[in-house]
Amino acid sequence: MNTAADVFDLAPVVPVVALDDAEHAVPLAEALLRGGIRTIEVTLRTPAGLPAIERIAAEVPDMVAGAGTITEVGQAKQAADAGARYLVTPGTTDRLLDDLDASGVPYLAGAGTVSEAMRLAERGASAMKFFPAELSGGVPFLKGIAGPLPHLRFCPTGGISPATAPDYLALPNVGCVGGSWLAPKDLLAAGDWAKIEQLAAEAAALR
Repeated sequence: MNTAADVFDLAPVVPVVALDDAEHAVPLAEALLRGGIRTIEVTLRTPAGLPAIERIAAEVPDMVAGAGTITEVGQAKQAADAGARYLVTPGTTDRLLDDLDASGVPYLAGAGTVSEAMRLAERGASAMKFFPAELSGGVPFLKGIAGPLPHLRFCPTGGISPATAPDYLALPNVGCVGGSWLAPKDLLAAGDWAKIEQLAAEAAALR
């Protein structure tokens, strides 16, 4: 993967997962792959995040593992060292952007306003995360900024459901969406990999 925009080509829906148990990482990644989803964003919201990325990178090489919820300086290098092939932030500061650039790993930095998107574009980004999507204006917002900012593409994340995902994916400035519904905590706890594979297949069929 050479650029953040390459994430858009991996799947219409990027599973956003906060794992409580790193042991779930490999069977989860395998189930998603069987369903046709080739990437997963493992967030660093839990202590299992980095070990889970390490496991996926080492044991499921066909799955492109990204690290999400990068919010502090130093996390980009930790995620890269664990094997993350792209990084995702909910928002940005200058120090965090400098740290992301220094990591050498492609990233989708978070923007929730026109000014934030333009600021990221000034730093050379043409692909970014739109977060929190539903609370920040959703589909109408992205439609509204497509005219003045036609060179930018987004991965909207936050509050998106299987019902609303197609509306986002129909927009020309949306490359993919992030969704937590592909690996809900109850299915992870139950080890219901067959159901997760089914949800992945349904999501993969959205494009």
